[in-house]
Amino acid sequence: MLIQDVRNSVINIADFNQFKLNQLKLDLSHELPVDVSEFIEDLPQQQRAIVFRLLNKSQAIEVFEYLPPEVQEELINSLHDVQIAQIVEAMSPDDRAELFDELPPKVVKRLLQELSPEQRQATSTILGYPEGTAGRVMTTEYVRLQQGLTVEQALDKIRRQDKDKETIYYAYITDDNRKLLRVVSLRQLICSLPDVLVRDIASEVVIKVNTETPQESVAQAMKRYDLIAIPVVDREDRLVGIVTIDDVVDILEEEATEEIQKLAGVSGDEEALSPPMVTLRKRLPWLLAIMGLYIGASSSIAPFQSVISQVPVLAVIMPLFSNTGGTVGVQALTVTIRGLGVGEVTPKDTLKILRKELTAGAGTATALCIAMICLSMIWAAPQERWVAFVAGAVMAINTIVAVTLGTFLPMVLKRLRLDPALVCGPLVTTTLDAVGFVIFLTMVSTALNVFHLPH
Repeated sequence: MLIQDVRNSVINIADFNQFKLNQLKLDLSHELPVDVSEFIEDLPQQQRAIVFRLLNKSQAIEVFEYLPPEVQEELINSLHDVQIAQIVEAMSPDDRAELFDELPPKVVKRLLQELSPEQRQATSTILGYPEGTAGRVMTTEYVRLQQGLTVEQALDKIRRQDKDKETIYYAYITDDNRKLLRVVSLRQLICSLPDVLVRDIASEVVIKVNTETPQESVAQAMKRYDLIAIPVVDREDRLVGIVTIDDVVDILEEEATEEIQKLAGVSGDEEALSPPMVTLRKRLPWLLAIMGLYIGASSSIAPFQSVISQVPVLAVIMPLFSNTGGTVGVQALTVTIRGLGVGEVTPKDTLKILRKELTAGAGTATALCIAMICLSMIWAAPQERWVAFVAGAVMAINTIVAVTLGTFLPMVLKRLRLDPALVCGPLVTTTLDAVGFVIFLTMVSTALNVFHLPH
């Protein structure tokens, strides 16, 4: 049965008899864990624990890891301690650490006490590293081999001891002090003769990261070298864990979400279906801050009120500076931040990118200048049409300023080791508004007072 059919069959679990619950249990047992987790998440809060209890132990463990943190916490508070202890014990150390990050300290302390000494140590090790680093997203479950093993012995060890590890596609060869020496793939082991020594087929070139390496750099390294797992070593080059491809997908999604939200002036990790109060709490501080920025932009117009009253068409023309210049700036800003985020460019490429943006910006400025002149000619009275040429010139200037700011500011922040996405879209647009308004109104004022052009 498709998960949609299962979802349609659950109208009100409170009205279900034992037969219907058994049927639902059977239907869910044939579904993939990720689909079951989505099904449970979509249920009303009072029904989630009921459905979760229908799952067998192994399925419950897999489903639990796919559930969002708020639903996991809800189930922890609803289910029996013994069942929760079994689920948390069976989770991979990195997923368990991620769960503990979201739970209240008292709940984390209680769950840690329920873990076996081995799993408690693994989880505590991960939680001991700073957030956003390789150490915090790694798992301590990996395949480790001694370099004196033959291929046959290595495969036998993997079958007996490592079949439940998070990934077995790479095996890491260490010495007795766990110092990382080589790496061998499962393909190499399977395709080699049984009596060949593992160290003779393993690669001495090992792509690795440190426990303190930023998670974004981990993702970039795995992307660059097409890896499905990357080893993590400590300061003494001892192997302490690995970061797997599923974690990297989560990292990339998280980073992309953060950058998009920052560019739009949204704080935190707001989701599309977040409660209204969460949306209000995430957005309102930014909106108030942006209002403060626009007060600055509006204040730049205040000294020119008499000029606007003399040439009313300015009130029609000025919004074009605001919308067009801001859009040009955000376009350059988005492309630059994206390039920095995926590792395509570095601050060393600032001049190269700026040269490209200015070349393209010159063409853009010319086109926008002509468009601005034509529109202003239509709107302006015959005696005010000289304003159109001033507007066109300012539009061209504002366009060049926009691409310069959109390119230069993220690079400066990156060089200062700050997040380039801190240069949010509203900051760039309000800056361009102020620059464009001041230049435009100053030139018009000069034309009126110095050259005595008609109005």
